[in-house]
Amino acid sequence: MSLQPRSASGWPLTPTPAGVTYPRVLSGEWASSVRSIAGILAALVGYALIVPVVAQMILAIVWAARGRPGSFSAYYTAGLAFDFPAGMLATQIGLAMLIPVSLIVVRYIHGRSTRYLHSVQPGLRWRYLVVAALAAVVVLNAVLWISRIGTPLTWTPQSNIGSWLVIIVITSPLQAAAEEYFFRGYLMQSLGSIVPNPWFGVVTSALVFAVFHGIQNPALFADRFGFGLLAGALVLVTGGLEAGIAAHIVNNLFAFGYALFMGGVASAKGTTTISWAGAGWDLLGFGLFGITAWWLARRFRLATTTSAP
Repeated sequence: MSLQPRSASGWPLTPTPAGVTYPRVLSGEWASSVRSIAGILAALVGYALIVPVVAQMILAIVWAARGRPGSFSAYYTAGLAFDFPAGMLATQIGLAMLIPVSLIVVRYIHGRSTRYLHSVQPGLRWRYLVVAALAAVVVLNAVLWISRIGTPLTWTPQSNIGSWLVIIVITSPLQAAAEEYFFRGYLMQSLGSIVPNPWFGVVTSALVFAVFHGIQNPALFADRFGFGLLAGALVLVTGGLEAGIAAHIVNNLFAFGYALFMGGVASAKGTTTISWAGAGWDLLGFGLFGITAWWLARRFRLATTTSAP
């Protein structure tokens, strides 16, 4: 009788191959490519169904609690546009569901330990995540304010600012981390088990990430695609999701935070066009953070490949 490693739930686990980079964690077994294709389809279905359903349920509860003002369809549309705080709450929590979607697909379609979705260590390396986030605060804000030298500020604080601020602080980290787990986490690993070259997963996941943001002009697409490439490259050279999560959280927190005082959250949410200069400054900030995060990873002596079982 052969023994197989099992999780606490008793389900058998397929061993993770030793000495592989993060994008290749799901490789190793003869059916890994087949499982990955099935997993990608399941993850996309989860994205298409679970995210909007959760958002709709939250908005339905709030709409009913407020006495059903107007039609629900109009309320729902306005909520998704971030016209009021509950809309942001519902949308962000809906996107946060991408974390359990990614974990479930890894565990029950691939039969792998979910700890390797965080990093090759395995597990989430919290100290590095916190330090990388602090570095992102400094680097991204420094580049932002340098880019605005000579540009007058228009301070127009949004009404109900307290409610907005609480929701931004609570939900933006969940939403940002969830997108990293889905795009740079599961999607990159599943693509990496199909095509051995790890850069295929980096580029493809970045492309899907940019496309999933919807309507956008070429400069904004390049901005998002560039961020995806950088976050994917950081996953490869640091062995985990922490640096990408840190940059994504800080970027979203401050983007919506500044919007509270300059233009409104709905305006920031509905952005579909930026200038090439704006994209260039964004990518410069991400690039400088990437160098800093890579240097910090070296200082922390982080593993970039899986160890022997």
